[in-house]
Amino acid sequence: MTEAFVLTLARDTLTMTLMLAAPIMGVGLIIGLGVSIFQALTQIHEMTLTFVPKLIGMALVIVILGPWMLQNLLQFTTRMLGGLAPMAR
Repeated sequence: MTEAFVLTLARDTLTMTLMLAAPIMGVGLIIGLGVSIFQALTQIHEMTLTFVPKLIGMALVIVILGPWMLQNLLQFTTRMLGGLAPMAR
C-alpha cells in the first residue's frame, strides 16, 4: 500500500462525503436562514419553529435524492473494494 494510494483513498472519501452531505446541509442552511429572517421580522422566537421546518426539509431532500446518493455510494464502495484486491496479493 503506497502513500499515493492512501492519499487518493482519503481524498476520494472526503469528496464523496461532501458530495452526499452538501444537498442536505444546503437545504438546512437555506431553511434556517429563511426561518431566522421570519422570526426577526415577526419577533416570534419559538424553538420548534426553527427545528421542525429544517427537519421536514432535510427529510424531503433525503427522500428525493436518496436513490442518487445510494447509487453514488455503491459505486464508490465497489471502486474502493476493487482497488484493495490487488493490494492483498
